[in-house]
Amino acid sequence: MISEKMVKNILQVFKSSKIKNKYSGKRISKHSIQEEKKRLYAEEDILSKLEDIFIIGPVKLRQIVHHFLEEFRKGLEYDDYSLAMLPSFVTKLPTGQELGNFISLDLGGTNFKVCKVYLENPYQIRVQQKKFSIPETAKNADGERLFDFMADSVESFLKDRNINKEKEQELGFTFSFPVRQTGINSGELYLWSKEFNCSNTKGKDVVMMLNEAFKRNKINIKVKALVNDTVGILMASAYSDPQTFIGVVLGEGTNAAYVEKIENIAKWKGPQPESGKMIINTEWGSFDEEKLVLPINKFDELLDQNSLDPGKHVFEKMISGFYLGEIVRLTCLYLINKKLLFKGQSSIIFNKPNSFDIQYLSRIERDYSIELSDTKLILQDLLLIPSTTLSDRRIVRRIVELVGIRSARLTACGVVALLNQMNKLDGCTVAVDNFINDYPHFINRMRDAIHELLGSFSENVNLIHTKDGSSVGTSIIASMVNE
Repeated sequence: MISEKMVKNILQVFKSSKIKNKYSGKRISKHSIQEEKKRLYAEEDILSKLEDIFIIGPVKLRQIVHHFLEEFRKGLEYDDYSLAMLPSFVTKLPTGQELGNFISLDLGGTNFKVCKVYLENPYQIRVQQKKFSIPETAKNADGERLFDFMADSVESFLKDRNINKEKEQELGFTFSFPVRQTGINSGELYLWSKEFNCSNTKGKDVVMMLNEAFKRNKINIKVKALVNDTVGILMASAYSDPQTFIGVVLGEGTNAAYVEKIENIAKWKGPQPESGKMIINTEWGSFDEEKLVLPINKFDELLDQNSLDPGKHVFEKMISGFYLGEIVRLTCLYLINKKLLFKGQSSIIFNKPNSFDIQYLSRIERDYSIELSDTKLILQDLLLIPSTTLSDRRIVRRIVELVGIRSARLTACGVVALLNQMNKLDGCTVAVDNFINDYPHFINRMRDAIHELLGSFSENVNLIHTKDGSSVGTSIIASMVNE
């Protein structure tokens, strides 16, 4: 927020006899000073109201943590609960001695990633990877179209590396959508997210659909493990850090996995694992779809109404990378319509949903120039806003900050709830993967919120970024699967 002292300092600069109009060479008039004063106070008022909308205080954070714990326990007890709490069939953590090489597939959001992962000497990992952009036609067409795209991509990857597609390869499949697993290498899709909506897929085994696509392409691959990306991230970190008990994804979507005692999973009807534990895929993107505790504002409501799945994945729509830019855009449009931003002028591009890319947010937060020149470039050159003032750019930058801060603090609530659920306040590593590595201050903002909630116990929580976590973790799991 612009303080009273800051306003006075800025006005003092305008009053200085050394400052002249750069076009006319004339001194700035008293009228101009008054206009500048009005503009600064108007900017302060706008920012104050936005902060009231987006900032979450400690009391609300604690309410959210408490509700998370209630929902975790219900999800562990009841099948088909809104917060799914899905057993992953992974019952032990790695030792660091796992060896082998595996193909790893990762289907998440914009890109489909194919990797060759080499688990060599203990704790040594090599990864070769290639990303394929998922066509929009595959995201919302018949499911066969999506799985054929994946098989085609695998064939391209094998060809690039001179790997014979007729020679059997072992594969770990990271599928980052809600699946009820029926085994370590089988699971039924029950819901799409991240604006995917493929027909003829719900209720079907995703491994079976992938195998059918491989057969159509005459690719000889054996799927050894079906893994949610959060489980993979947890396992990849635990490979070198045995204190890792939580894996979090913050990318186009969001989710978390953690290690649970088997006796706490009332709905588990399978055999008792020797370890006495099970990694649980929480599917926390669906947290609080009843909207009981989340601080949902009018921009969240508008985003939800215009999504492919209104009323679903409410938590995900408040914190994940696919949606943060859209929240910023909707907030800016509101101010434009009120003629409080860009002189009431938008653009064809800016009016288009999802045009405010997540990369713009990180660039704007990193813009510390006096004139906010990179912010100006994004707004005027990339988003084609006709013109922006420095005040406009300061407002947009603060909106970006507020949306990012809220995301980090809400994420921290979920992490703290998991720590309490496991009773791991004495020490836990939380492995986090995806966009937060490139998003300035995100991890520190999470740490601040965790400290507000846990006090001195927050010193026992280690937040780390795990690169290629899901691909590596999936291969580790594949190596642990018995023949």
